[in-house]
Amino acid sequence: MILLDTDHLSVLRDSRHERNAHLTSRLLACGDPAILPTVVTLEEQMRGWLAEVKRRRQAIDWVAVYAKLTELVEFYNQWKIVPFDHAAAKIFNDLRASKVRIGTQDLKIAAIALANNALLLSANLVDFQQVPGLRVEDWLYGPTE
Repeated sequence: MILLDTDHLSVLRDSRHERNAHLTSRLLACGDPAILPTVVTLEEQMRGWLAEVKRRRQAIDWVAVYAKLTELVEFYNQWKIVPFDHAAAKIFNDLRASKVRIGTQDLKIAAIALANNALLLSANLVDFQQVPGLRVEDWLYGPTE
């Protein structure tokens, strides 16, 4: 199983992004049939669009933002989303107790990856490499260009 952090999933969603073709070809070539987002990535992207709705004051300004929010929901409807389950919650608490100091959202994603024995794809190697036992690689800017 391969899990996509928010940065990788955002590039995958944007066909105009300069790294999209590179990432897409690596994902297709890897041979893993389970390439999935986590519920935390969904949460982060939903929160971003909901905050954008809240920032807008005019109804006409909501039109484009709600369209983007709808696109996001339609995109995620095509995926199986990996949950934050009881196993991930236990790992999250254990990582916190062992003083792993990275952001809460990243720690949740790391816990999901560990609970599922998954490879995590993220451009945020500095933080994720602090998590013991986590397999993490950067396929956007990683060494296999």
